[in-house]
Amino acid sequence: MAGIYIHIPFCKTRCIYCDFYSTTHSEQRERYVRALCKELHTRKDYLKEETIRTIYFGGGTPSQLTEEDFHTIFRTLDEVYGLSACEEITLEANPDDLTEEYTTMLCTRLPFNRISMGIQTFDDTTLQLLRRRHSARQAIDAVNRCRQAGFRNISIDLIYGLPGETDERWRRDLQQAVSLCVEHISAYHLTYEEGTPLFRMLAANRIHEVDEESSVRFFSTLIDTLSAAGYEHYEISNFCKPGMHSRHNTAYWQGIPYLGCGPSAHSFNTVSREWNVASLEQYIIGMETDQRCFETEYRDTATCYNEYIMTGLRTVWGISLNDLAKTFGNRLYNYCLRMAAPYLKSGKLEEKDHRLRLTREGIFLSDGIISDLMYVDAL
Repeated sequence: MAGIYIHIPFCKTRCIYCDFYSTTHSEQRERYVRALCKELHTRKDYLKEETIRTIYFGGGTPSQLTEEDFHTIFRTLDEVYGLSACEEITLEANPDDLTEEYTTMLCTRLPFNRISMGIQTFDDTTLQLLRRRHSARQAIDAVNRCRQAGFRNISIDLIYGLPGETDERWRRDLQQAVSLCVEHISAYHLTYEEGTPLFRMLAANRIHEVDEESSVRFFSTLIDTLSAAGYEHYEISNFCKPGMHSRHNTAYWQGIPYLGCGPSAHSFNTVSREWNVASLEQYIIGMETDQRCFETEYRDTATCYNEYIMTGLRTVWGISLNDLAKTFGNRLYNYCLRMAAPYLKSGKLEEKDHRLRLTREGIFLSDGIISDLMYVDAL
């Protein structure tokens, strides 16, 4: 069982908060698709013939590709890896790309069965500040078009803690999101990434960060509102209707192998991690000359343990103490329990069915708790 991530780096314009690798040089699109398909061919042994269960097209803006681009990529995927066992094939999309014609094409002539739409907010003034290309009305209409086209698994992304955020504005965003009846909602607190235009605006005092007290309040409103609407809080930033969790992203948190293709894409085969160069031109030239530009990191025991703690505790399933002992031995098992003891006593962690999980109170302190349970000395 494994997944494949396809990075599509093209964007019409760049949002001022984004630090993911992307480019506006769409004239390279056809050349890029050829390079991408070559990487899919040349790395066919990376997953050791594991069955492909999920495929995720991320970006960038994957909805910038044409129907023929998608057909070319899917032909390669089917030829090299097989698509018959795929349970979930996701496309990240911008609302303004999802015209009636484009959405119908995605649902009826391609194997996509899940849409992940970057909406961020339903406040038009803030959308303009972020340099998003859609309006609130366009976002709502795009969700409705996806539904009418036949999609039964729609996810939307929201961001909170945006400049000028208020309790009322955040509640309106959540109420609008709930009214769309989508199957999945991801909600992330804004981070000011160094090197982005938004970071420079913050440094110049043109905008201001929300205070910590407000951030906690926004997060609490998020949990309460979506829980009341029937969404399960299955990962710190992710909520779904029962049974509709993102299978692809959940595999990341569960340590399942995946192949990542395209510039800046990461791969994981349980032994090591690889990541491609974050440059469209270098990536294409590397594939064209059979000299893929990438780096590799081999994981030691401490790194494996820390990743197990970090990813597992983010989810509602937590970490299996039995698996922890079996995989990492008594030393790290006892270390974990010793470091968890104060949080178990204070009610921020709970142990149930031999699994360690964050409680509602603990979720608000998740970064600190996870950090305390991680092993800092070399083994």
